[in-house]
Amino acid sequence: MKDMTKTSKFLSLVLRHHPEKIGVSLDEHGWAPVPDILAGMNLTMEELEHIVDADEKRRYSFSGDKTRIRANQGHSIPVDLELEQRQPPEVLFHGTVERFLDPIRREGLQRRSRQYVHLSPDAETAVKVGSRRGKPVVLQVAAGRMARDGRAFFLSENGVWLTEEVPPQYLKFD
Repeated sequence: MKDMTKTSKFLSLVLRHHPEKIGVSLDEHGWAPVPDILAGMNLTMEELEHIVDADEKRRYSFSGDKTRIRANQGHSIPVDLELEQRQPPEVLFHGTVERFLDPIRREGLQRRSRQYVHLSPDAETAVKVGSRRGKPVVLQVAAGRMARDGRAFFLSENGVWLTEEVPPQYLKFD
């Protein structure tokens, strides 16, 4: 039996950052042909379905007919996920760690190599995100005020809120 956690992480790398690692091409919306993924990763359809269904963060989506697959967000390569602008809740959250706080205080949250800044709908999720790099620190984002000030927000299929940046004046550091 394959290590599905390791395989899922590699699938994430392929679909979000480096499709060329297995000779796959993504279309302009981030979709990859499922047969190409199966061949490039030496997977069965059942194994791929298991990875998609078992992923707690719901990182992946199949097309309706399951002939294509894509990552729901987090791309460092340009793709149009066809997301509609949405009105966010008044407050969203961002999980990070202490060592990043000084640059965040100066510059706000920047997308860096990704297409968007990722924001969580609740503090608990932000804690999990921040925990990946150490002791988590959760920032509150005045998302409602940002939207009223003309900043665009999008909601990915797996419930992650996306925006291009969060200037420091919209952040609450506790």
